[in-house]
Amino acid sequence: QVQLVESGGGLVQAGGSLRLSCAASGRFFSSYAMGWFRQAPGKERELVAAINRSGGSTYYPDSVKGRFTISRVNAKNTVYLQMNSLKPEDTAVYYCAASIDAVIVTSKNLYPYWGQGTQVAVSS
Repeated sequence: QVQLVESGGGLVQAGGSLRLSCAASGRFFSSYAMGWFRQAPGKERELVAAINRSGGSTYYPDSVKGRFTISRVNAKNTVYLQMNSLKPEDTAVYYCAASIDAVIVTSKNLYPYWGQGTQVAVSS
C-alpha cells in the first residue's frame, strides 16, 4: 500500500506557473504508475497527466498538452506536475493517484490510491 501527499497548490494569475509535488510513503514506489487528476466544482474528476513506472512514457489530454509536464524521481518517492501558461479553467483541486499497473493508466477507476488533493486557483 502507498500513501500520497500533494503540495504546491495556490493562487496564481493567468499565464503563470505552479509545480505540484506528490510524496509517496510506503515501499516500492517505482512499482506504481502515477497520475494527476483534477476536479472542479460540479464537474467530473479528470485526468491531466499520467506516467509509467520508469518515467519513460507520459500521457496528456489535449486540454493540457504542451502546458503541463509530469515527471517522477523514484529515488525520492516523488511525482511532479509542472503547470505553465495556466488558465482560469485550470482552477480545481488537483489529486495524485497511484496504480499497480505497469503501463500508463488513463482511467480513474484503475487507481486505488489517492492523495487528499491540493487547491489550484487561477485568476484572470
